[in-house]
Amino acid sequence: MNRKTALITGATSGIGMACARRFAVGGYNLIITGRSADKLQVLKAELEAGGVEVLALAFDVCNREATCDAVASIPDAFKPIDVLINNAGLARGLEPEYEGDFQDWDEMIDTNIKGLLNMTRFVVPEMVSLNHGHVINIGSVAGDAAYAGGGVYCATKAAVKALTDGLRIDVAHTSVRVTNLKPGLVETNFSNVRFHGDNERADNVYKGIKPLVGDDIADVAFYAASAPEHVQIAEVLVLATHQANGTVVHRESLAK
Repeated sequence: MNRKTALITGATSGIGMACARRFAVGGYNLIITGRSADKLQVLKAELEAGGVEVLALAFDVCNREATCDAVASIPDAFKPIDVLINNAGLARGLEPEYEGDFQDWDEMIDTNIKGLLNMTRFVVPEMVSLNHGHVINIGSVAGDAAYAGGGVYCATKAAVKALTDGLRIDVAHTSVRVTNLKPGLVETNFSNVRFHGDNERADNVYKGIKPLVGDDIADVAFYAASAPEHVQIAEVLVLATHQANGTVVHRESLAK
């Protein structure tokens, strides 16, 4: 029996890396992508030691030409792509919108929206042609409502929801499934990236609460992909137990 193949963007850390490991354990061969060729090779070696075949593609999803070339270079041995996990994304800064950094805005919009669109445009047509496949977009609770200082990031994740819903409508005549997976607080390098390497500020985000970890989100993604073919997990909101929504978090250390 041939193994299925999952393509995961942003696989060199956090949720993307956790998804790569979970789908490998689940019997998938993997196409892992990211901007760091060195980090991809380390992950590739780890996963291949577990007996799966791995193709590592180093490129930036924001670069449309590079994305097109990378997808076109995928050999037949890794086709068809059964699952596309659009995970590559980031937050930058937490300033009021009227004081925001233009470069931060561009980076979030280019990665979270345009990068997702680039991958969708170059991978999904074959899924439609084969009448088979599953797209899992990693959204966020931040896409449900804006919070102070996060307007642009929240807007990009609201766009992920709209784009996911739109794609699901566009492929409804096929057997291609589309999922929007929306995590809340997940302890990865997310906050470190948001605060441009300020580790102390990043650590404060998770104080007083047991946050989710990448493995928690990977488990949900694998569950969605493993559902029977007639079952489409359209949207999943995953929060830590003491997080109620994007802004309400009960922190033990602050409640005493």
